[in-house]
Amino acid sequence: MADMRHFAQQTPNHILHSIFFGGGTPSLMHPRTVAALIEEAAILWPTVDDLEITLEANPSSVEAARFAAYRSAGVNRVSLGVQALDDASLRFLGRLHTADEALRALEIARTTFDQLSFDLIYARPEQSLAQWREELTRALSFHAGHLSAYQLTIEQDTAFFRRHARGEFHLPDEDLAADLFALTEDLAEAQGLLPYEISNYAKPGAESRHNLAYWQAGHYVGIGPGAHGRLPLPEGAALATQQSKRPETWLDQVENKGHGSENTETVTADQRCEEAVMMGLRLTKGIDKALFAARLGRPLEQAVNPQAMADLIDLGMLCDSPTHLATTPDGRLLLNSLTSRLLS
Repeated sequence: MADMRHFAQQTPNHILHSIFFGGGTPSLMHPRTVAALIEEAAILWPTVDDLEITLEANPSSVEAARFAAYRSAGVNRVSLGVQALDDASLRFLGRLHTADEALRALEIARTTFDQLSFDLIYARPEQSLAQWREELTRALSFHAGHLSAYQLTIEQDTAFFRRHARGEFHLPDEDLAADLFALTEDLAEAQGLLPYEISNYAKPGAESRHNLAYWQAGHYVGIGPGAHGRLPLPEGAALATQQSKRPETWLDQVENKGHGSENTETVTADQRCEEAVMMGLRLTKGIDKALFAARLGRPLEQAVNPQAMADLIDLGMLCDSPTHLATTPDGRLLLNSLTSRLLS
């Protein structure tokens, strides 16, 4: 509570649009604690009438009675880390739950909360189009309003990277990965889940409001061990905050100085503009020009290379309108190189 009050003092006149209980295993938090935090947030900030309150949950920790208690506490949206619906893939990904536990969690969540989101990972080792079609179709049968589908990628200096380098597994090639992506989009759209970000699909009105704040250069407060935040500064800059990761250290800091922030760093307006372009072009609608200017203090056209923008429009990679700058379907497949050219 003290941590929350500290940040409320730094964000006067800001309206609360969403609360997200994430990072680790928030579904192990006692429902009374969740209720108390929601109540305190509503006291400290004015809130919108349809406040989005999401709880992240691992399928292995889902219990019907506990989920009902979270709903009573004020949670109206749950995000399940399903990741896969076959046990071999779950073991490969290092997950502790089984496919049966994931299916049970989806059923409990579907019947408990107003909004359900879940995530899956595709382009896994040895995965075929037929296998992915069956798996995704089964998951979509729970009629969730939101799906996050991430392509498995190998990051350097990770256990996956070292195993891959040793030849312990092989990922689908680029053509198959592209086919898996296209199949994901087709099956999701058939269930009314429209792509609104490169890895996210939602029924109209069920888009993740919290994630949109990240993708559209919004401000957010990070509370609790390991949490990150972005607070407003003048002239389009922001203050990046990071809370102490160790719970014991975080508690000591809150008791001693009233908040758990360990590091703060100024993010310049130029840096935020680059981030906003990179993140905004991931959205199907693209970058909202009016919102960009309001949050960053300059028009979008001043944040990108005008010649590169014109060239990419001529090549059919970008679509420009009076209100938005967006990628075309062809441009979306080359998003990284496209944004590099725009920001050069």
